[in-house]
Amino acid sequence: MKKSAISAATLSLAFAGALMAGTSSLALAEEPKLSKEAFEHSKKLYFQRCAGCHGVLRKGATGKNLEPENTKKLGQERLEKIIAIGTEGGMNNFDDLFTPEEIRDLSTYIQLPAPPPAEMSLAEMKERWKVFVEPKDYPDKPMHSRNWENFFMVILRDAGKVGIIDGDKKEVVAKVDTGYAVHVMKESSDGRFWFTQGRDGRMTKIDLWMDPPQVVAETQVASDARDVAVSHFGEWKDKYVIGGGYWPPHFVILDAETMEPLKVVSTRGVDVDGNYVNEARVAAVYNTPNAPTWVVAVKELGQMWQVDYSDLDNLRIEQINTNRFLHDGFFDPTQRYFQIAANASNRMEIMDTETRKGVASIETGKKPHPGPGANWVDKECGPIAGTTHLGEGKVTMWGNDPKGHPDNAWKICYTVETDGPGLFIRTHPESPYVIVDQTKHPEPEVQQSIQVISKETREIVKTIRVTEQEKALAVHTEFNQDGSEFWVSVWVRGGKKNWEKGEIVVYDSKTLEEKARIKGLETPTGKFNVYNRVHHKT
Repeated sequence: MKKSAISAATLSLAFAGALMAGTSSLALAEEPKLSKEAFEHSKKLYFQRCAGCHGVLRKGATGKNLEPENTKKLGQERLEKIIAIGTEGGMNNFDDLFTPEEIRDLSTYIQLPAPPPAEMSLAEMKERWKVFVEPKDYPDKPMHSRNWENFFMVILRDAGKVGIIDGDKKEVVAKVDTGYAVHVMKESSDGRFWFTQGRDGRMTKIDLWMDPPQVVAETQVASDARDVAVSHFGEWKDKYVIGGGYWPPHFVILDAETMEPLKVVSTRGVDVDGNYVNEARVAAVYNTPNAPTWVVAVKELGQMWQVDYSDLDNLRIEQINTNRFLHDGFFDPTQRYFQIAANASNRMEIMDTETRKGVASIETGKKPHPGPGANWVDKECGPIAGTTHLGEGKVTMWGNDPKGHPDNAWKICYTVETDGPGLFIRTHPESPYVIVDQTKHPEPEVQQSIQVISKETREIVKTIRVTEQEKALAVHTEFNQDGSEFWVSVWVRGGKKNWEKGEIVVYDSKTLEEKARIKGLETPTGKFNVYNRVHHKT
């Protein structure tokens, strides 16, 4: 292990130990102070970069509790080192993203009481609702000749945009303004419309048939949000869209055609251990293809809520107890069973969306994080799924075919050790490989590389160094429409001056050779191929 990795690991252990042991010798001699300007700037940085893992109220979830009673024990100097270098437990280094002054002020900020965040009413959401193109004016056929089903919808994170790239021609078709740091996008049933959810709670609707594609409507459903989903079932197909809020902790149901907010439901409540939770955030929302429902993951409660949208006035919600803290998930190939990470519990939770009940809890490894996940067929276990982990270099695979392979269902099939913790795992039925990133490792040569696992041999067959750019990460793989290529994002950190150094690297999914680089992209992260997302190709 290299020197910086040792430092990160040491700091991680010190961080955890100090928070748990309450070491009084680390306490500050006097109360920390910040100027009004530094406080406001630090509050903004914390919201943008820290609240997702540690919570708006700093009570912790995927990341540690950062309330003053804990952070003061660490002290200013150690907090600065942790923020700068990161930890091997899954926290990024921020020394290339924040200035030394910002790191200093942020370290002080988290030793002060968290300011109370504002609530948001349905009336306020409606005031922020905007329609740019009336539905009656939508085109009735594509206004361009491009293969829009092979478009890639690319999150340009820090620029607050989505890039739309022609997968056939490797050309940027458009860059549209969306919310800040879009976390995910979801599609209409035919893939024509895409709904984005920004970290700032701004939800937008994009029409891919326009030339160029553009945002046709938007609203704001929260001040901090993560996910979105569209109704795809029966008579309600493409009728509603749902957005999940981190703060306020609620979900919002909107008219999918106009984007008018219709209903708000709070997710504050009692967790699986019987404790009331004020900051019970919506980590993820997903359409269930076989029922008129969405799956809503309530992170801090450790509950999956199956929300029936067939009658909004008499909303029916099943609350399924799982484990904390819920994060990302994906369906099995039949689209019946939902598989989601409870990453702080080191488990994947499985629910049956037809019976609306939990069916299994699988212990995987330290902080599983599958992102959009991956399903494929193993020579011994039959249909399986896999996840990477935030907390260790490991990929875990389990059986997920209770009908055809009941003896292997919801049991670990095998594991593969990788060089470092990662965020995403992806594959395609036409590819012999499974691709994993290693974005959470502190060493550049590891976090800039992806690893290729053979479905046949179950072994890593190649490590590909995607980039050697300074301050760059390799993150998130997505396959093209026919599975002949996979695309990997190069996210260059370090502020606006580095934004357009980002690129996407395209590889042949059989030979693993590089085919192209699409340049001039501002902090590209997640990518979503229209055809594969509509047809559930993983």
